Amino acid sequence: MTQSRRRFLQQSTATLAALTLTPSHLFAATETLITTPSGKLRGETVDSIRIFRGIPFAQPPIGPLRFRPPVPVKLWQGVHNATTFAAAAPQPDDPGVTHSEDCLYLNVWAPTGPGPFPVFVWIHGGGYTGGRSFAPIFDGSEFARDGIVLVSVAYRLGVFGFLDLEPLLGPTYADSANNAMRDLTLSLEWVHHNIAAFGGDPTRVTVGGESAGAKATAALMAIPAAASLFHSAISESGGGERINTLAQAAAVAHQYGKLWRTAHPSTTFHDLLTAAPADLLHAQTALIATSDRHFPFRSEVGSSFLPQRPVDLVAAGSFQHKRLLIGTNRDESALFIGPHPAADPTSSDLGNLDLNTFQQVFAKYKSLYPDMTAEQRRIRAVSAEEYWVPSVRMAEAQTQAHGPTWMYRLDYTKPTGPQAGEAYHSLDLSFIWQKPDPIESADPTAAPLARQMHQAWVNFIQGNDPAAPTLPPWPQYSLQTRPTMIFAAQPHIENNPHQAELELWQTAL
Repeated sequence: MTQSRRRFLQQSTATLAALTLTPSHLFAATETLITTPSGKLRGETVDSIRIFRGIPFAQPPIGPLRFRPPVPVKLWQGVHNATTFAAAAPQPDDPGVTHSEDCLYLNVWAPTGPGPFPVFVWIHGGGYTGGRSFAPIFDGSEFARDGIVLVSVAYRLGVFGFLDLEPLLGPTYADSANNAMRDLTLSLEWVHHNIAAFGGDPTRVTVGGESAGAKATAALMAIPAAASLFHSAISESGGGERINTLAQAAAVAHQYGKLWRTAHPSTTFHDLLTAAPADLLHAQTALIATSDRHFPFRSEVGSSFLPQRPVDLVAAGSFQHKRLLIGTNRDESALFIGPHPAADPTSSDLGNLDLNTFQQVFAKYKSLYPDMTAEQRRIRAVSAEEYWVPSVRMAEAQTQAHGPTWMYRLDYTKPTGPQAGEAYHSLDLSFIWQKPDPIESADPTAAPLARQMHQAWVNFIQGNDPAAPTLPPWPQYSLQTRPTMIFAAQPHIENNPHQAELELWQTAL
């Protein structure tokens, strides 16, 4: 069973919400009060885990702050109630959830005790247009039980955080396509100044994410303003390629403006500043549906905030001597690419290349993998273009800059269900967050693998090499042998995995 990428992204939040939840409701909650440099907080302690939800790290980006860089939160008076999650960022197709432009909040799960504990800041995925920091799978209790302060952060999505409005509204809105990355940078500043109040160690902060969250992590590795705010990074199904040039960002803005004026002929672009969020999202959906680019809403390069592509800045030393754990799932695109017409994939399925360049590489896949079906070759090639090769490039860049790097690939496949036999995009989340779905719970090979992956992540966040009982030794990545941990029923190391395939992409990406 396959679906379009766009449809998957629309459904991703609901998919995550359906996964097995930590049964925290079975435990009594007791009130917990702490004092941070930003003010006093009221949270809860549940099963020995301190939980604080909906903590503001920025002033609401509404009214005159719409489309503007985030402004640090003001110190609050009294006690801020942090027992309920804040609203999610505005997005289409996320029923049953409250949404608001006032969305710049974070959540904390912390062990009891004084610490100092290492900190893991999590960035959710969703194609830059969907997702939320408090999806049930991102309950941080399991990490907190392992002695880690887990922080999940929100950021503006789509038109609100990833659209360069300078072509429509003038130079005072220059670089507004990076406002979401500024949100994340400001959240890290808040963590740096406040996390000790939760028992966290501001000198041991790891930033990580999956999919768009992993790509945002790559950008943060390159952004000068974030350089001193974290010390390790985890990239799950990401890489550092997907960034708009200024010209590409301007083209997206002009396309958005054209669609806006078509739907609202009596308005001016200045009306974007006061328009209803639903109207802005309507034009966003129309742009995505008609764009020949996959994920037109992206960060942009060319300003002092993000001068070049993340992979280039990392290679030049922006994350020098810091640590990186990075990897992908073997069949990432299996959810999106299947037995479609011969024209599939189209340009709107590709994350980094134009269709002609991709087809030149893809034409060689048949001779490289003659025993694969056409569907399998499509899945493999699109997975490489979007996830695997960009992740390899980022691992190479960080290794070149003398940063300790470890690479993995998830090969586990479910024995039953619509994606049986495929290690598809997002499959890793239930393993790392210890939230198995019913199929995984019934599979005797899944639980040991999940424990290994989770423990390897925990050890990495704690400042050690990624390791776990019964997991074979995991060497650091090198440009000579490219050792990669293969997470499967029998985890093992492969050196130079699929070297011939990687060479096909040598000049394309």
